[in-house]
Amino acid sequence: MNYVTLYQTIQNYAENTESLFVSSIPTFVQQAEERIFNMIQFPSLRKNVTGTLTTSNQYLSLPDDFLSTYSLAIVTTNGYEYLLNKDVNFIRQAYPKATDLGTPQYYALFGPQYPQNTNNVELVAIVGPTPDQTYTAELHYFFYPASIVQGIITTLSTITGGTLYTNGTYTNIPLTGGSGAGAVATITIAGGIVTTIALTNGGNFYRVGDNLSFDAANIGVGSGSGFSIPVLTVNNSNGTSWLGDNFDPVLLYGAMREAMIFMKGEQDMVTYYEQKFTEAVTLAKRLGDGLERGDAYRDGQTKLNVSGPNS
Repeated sequence: MNYVTLYQTIQNYAENTESLFVSSIPTFVQQAEERIFNMIQFPSLRKNVTGTLTTSNQYLSLPDDFLSTYSLAIVTTNGYEYLLNKDVNFIRQAYPKATDLGTPQYYALFGPQYPQNTNNVELVAIVGPTPDQTYTAELHYFFYPASIVQGIITTLSTITGGTLYTNGTYTNIPLTGGSGAGAVATITIAGGIVTTIALTNGGNFYRVGDNLSFDAANIGVGSGSGFSIPVLTVNNSNGTSWLGDNFDPVLLYGAMREAMIFMKGEQDMVTYYEQKFTEAVTLAKRLGDGLERGDAYRDGQTKLNVSGPNS
């Protein structure tokens, strides 16, 4: 199931094409995805990256999409050495000085606020002892894969500021134009010209190169013209995802549960979709927490309890 099919199916199941409902479908889908990926860790979605621990620097920047660790190892002359996960307090107590050098044995997740953080990285790991030389580090980690929602605007290009707009900062301004819908931004105007634009909702179905604007009636006294800004990058231009390709029922029923809550539907309908979602999660967990973590050579063929009329 791709996003176009999912998008239309949600409308069909809900029997709702009202504009506010339709514009909220990306939110329903993303909420369902987050719920699913926090309930099941599919081995197929494990990531592996390498980085560098440098001499006398006990910090290692983690990827922007990092959520949790499977393992962290360093490569030495003896091969891979896996670090043990500890609390930051343990590392601080065991190696109280940054000059306590050696081969790292432990690591802990550490927030981004420390003096060496000049790149605004979201999260780092601290290791102990502090590396006595440069080491290659290999990180296996769990992450949120790209959403199935197609064409969410992620970045915009250079502003054409226009003229004669009313000065001020305006929030929740719908953006017009392009091939998608639902993009919303905070817009700042100075000297009658749009100076900054900050996306607050990336919408869906946009394409790179779409030229966006806004309705001047939503800004100040409604004067001004000439503003435009091209879409520079979008999320998931083809609207597919691992979950949509491999196990779409859990995604559909999760999104429908969110849709029913949004519509303030009857409790029995909310309960119905919650039950359908739970059934789908059970099957997905069989895949993610079971079948993908073993094989016939090690575990034998999968055996299931089977009930029938004579059992």
